[in-house]
This record gives sequence, structure tokens and C-alpha cells, in this order.
Amino acid sequence: MVVDELSDETVDRLFHALADTTRRDILRRCVRGELSVSRLAASYPMSFAAVQKHVAVLERAGLVTKQRSGREQLVRTDPDVVGRARQALDALESAWRGRVDRMARLLAEDTGTEENDPTEGPGR
Repeated sequence: MVVDELSDETVDRLFHALADTTRRDILRRCVRGELSVSRLAASYPMSFAAVQKHVAVLERAGLVTKQRSGREQLVRTDPDVVGRARQALDALESAWRGRVDRMARLLAEDTGTEENDPTEGPGR
């Protein structure tokens, strides 16, 4: 997937999903192997329904998928899918580095002009 393909809505869903500690923990657990929602729920001091809601947020963001297996729903993720969040962060980093580089060049040009121009400076 190319960074340009990530819409603002997709990036918002990704970061919203990753903004919560429980969801990040669910994601870490599922990267190691698929787990049932009921097994995940047993790991947290919250209701089964609350864990289901966290899983649904991760699913809407595309970070996990659920698959029914008998009476259970198995949650899994592909580490490559998590790379979408990395792509979004890389794009932000690139944009900010470009801005910082431009500011540094402008400051260097401004400083260079004052030092090299004898008509500029105090008392002139």
C-alpha cells in the first residue's frame, strides 16, 4: 500500500484505534497468534462487551479481523497491516522534516545576509 492511498479518514481511524492502551495490548496479543474474544476478555478487568467494542474499533481501522470458529470469534492480525500506521507516521515525519529543513535554510540565508552585507548592522 502506498502512503498516498491512506485517506485522512483511514489515518484518523488508525490513530483512534491505537490511542487506547487496551486496544494496543489486544493488537500485541493478536500479532503473536489468533485469540478468541472470550480469551481476550479474560485478560482484562472489564466486561466481555467492552472487550468486544475494543475489538470492533480495531476491526474498523483494519488492524484486526474476526473469523467465526464454532461458537467463538477468533481475532487475528497481520503484522503487515500494522504497517499502515507506520506509513502514516512516516508521511508526517517526512512533511515535518521538510518544514524544518526549509526553516533552517531560511534562517541560514537570513543570518548569512546580515554577516555579509556591510550596509546592514548596528549604526548603519
